[in-house]
Parts: sequence; C-alpha cells; structure tokens
Amino acid sequence: MQHRTIGDLMTRPVVHVRTDATFKAVAATLAHNDVTAVPVVDDIGRPVGVVSEADLVRRVAQRPDPAGPTRLPEPTDRSAGENVTVEELMTTPAVCARPEWTVVEAARIMVTEGVKRLPVVDEAERLVGIVSRGDLLRVFLRRDDSLREEISRDVLVRTLGLAPADMTVEVDEGQVTIAGLLDDAQLVPVVERLCLGVDGVVSVDMHVSGRGASTGPVGTRG
Repeated sequence: MQHRTIGDLMTRPVVHVRTDATFKAVAATLAHNDVTAVPVVDDIGRPVGVVSEADLVRRVAQRPDPAGPTRLPEPTDRSAGENVTVEELMTTPAVCARPEWTVVEAARIMVTEGVKRLPVVDEAERLVGIVSRGDLLRVFLRRDDSLREEISRDVLVRTLGLAPADMTVEVDEGQVTIAGLLDDAQLVPVVERLCLGVDGVVSVDMHVSGRGASTGPVGTRG
C-alpha cells in the first residue's frame, strides 16, 4: 500500500511574509492571495510564527471606537498601520510538519495544537510548503471502486496472502464492509487495522469469523 504523505498534499510555493512586514503589507498579502493566514519567516526562510486575519482583527479591536466616547489615547496605543510589524501580531512559535509525515500525524498535531494549518519544513527547518485541514481531507475524495480495488488486491491478497474468494469487500461513501471466513481468527483485527490504514477509508465494518473459533461479526469502527 502506498500512503500519501504531507509532501504530496501540501501547497507550494508558499505565500509568506518576513518578520519586518507591516500590518498593511500583511493585509494586502492575505487579500491578494485569497488566503486567511501566512507563515512568517526569518532571514534564512525558517518559520517563526503564523499571522492570520484573526490576528489583524484582534489588533483592530484594540483601537478606540470612533462611535464610542471620546478619549485620549494611552501612551502605549498604536494604530493599525505602517508602524506595526508582523512580529507584534503573529502567533508564535510556528507549529510545523515534515514532508514525510502521514495524514494521521498531521491531523493529530492540528487537533492537539488547535491550529488550522501547518507550515512544512525540511531538515534545515526551512519553509517548503504548507498544509491545511482541507488538504488533509482530500484523501477522502477517492472513489469507492478505487478503495475496493486497493483493499482487495493490496491488503487481502498481496499483504495477507488471502485467496480472493475468501473475503468480499463492499465500499459505500468510503465506508468499508468486509465479510468472509479466515483460517486464523487472530487475523480479524489485523485485516481491520490494515483497511483503516488505506487512504480514503472512513470506517470499517467487519463481518469476519475465524474457522474453529467463536469470533462473531465486528461492529463499525472509524
């Protein structure tokens, strides 16, 4: 089986800004490239943070409300403009991924860190791409017949050495149903785990028994 890596899914070249970029320059970069966030890189191209529309809006929200009561600005007040740099706005440190990571690895980091995208860096920590939640979900756009063929051919026959007649595989909207009889009941969870590892599989419903064992149907997992 061949799994798509983050290197296969990431976007490149990457729209980014330098650490000395101004508020207006960042806003223009986001608008011109139709993106909601960009990595911030240092002088040698290493991500040091990420700046998003939310970061810019947060800065704007700190300004005096022109419709509210008039007040003199505090000594630390600064307007959102050319004198505000991205270093004051970005979220840091940058949570990054590697090109060789799997979809599962990247998804877990996104969930754990509460981020929507990951800059992708090489061995020297330089920016080489960016991957978003939408990019990860592209693996689930695979056709059902493609999933069925990979499970039948690569998982059951080539990897496990099963005869094609031993198992039936049905796939509907990425949900896999496998039925059949195995000589070794201990292979049942192995089949399930390998099927779940196929890119694009949403869940696996096992209806497989082992010969000479009381292994009944296994419910849906995903």
